[in-house]
Amino acid sequence: MMGCKRCQRAALSFLFPPQAAAGTMDGIIDTVSAAHDLTPLIMLLRTHGKLVPVGSPGKPVQLPLYPLQSGGKSVAGSMIGGMTDTQEMVDFAADVEVIGMHDVNAAMERLQKGDVRYRFVIDVANTVARARELEFITQNMIALHMQ
Repeated sequence: MMGCKRCQRAALSFLFPPQAAAGTMDGIIDTVSAAHDLTPLIMLLRTHGKLVPVGSPGKPVQLPLYPLQSGGKSVAGSMIGGMTDTQEMVDFAADVEVIGMHDVNAAMERLQKGDVRYRFVIDVANTVARARELEFITQNMIALHMQ
């Protein structure tokens, strides 16, 4: 999960209630470089899932043991990768398709069909801005209609 904490919380709470996705992910690559609570990420992992933090917060991060132990989940990471690893990561990060939140269901269907060669990035900011814009337009149209 990349981005500011406020954006992460907004995206998670807007897209789905966290409990709806609990136990659904085999692995999570956590790129956040600031100290943050790992519990929500660990709760998303299925049994024997793996959390791989690759960000470096600069200060100790608390690791909640019970959520890890209760499903055989694990945490693995690396402070530094070699040039080959770094290049693979950069290549992986560059292969994206940016979608709006309204396209999430179609993206999930494509993932299930194996019809994806890259990552999906959900553009929360523009989707929310567009929704607010449409709401504003609708309210003004209603106000004009009532005059």
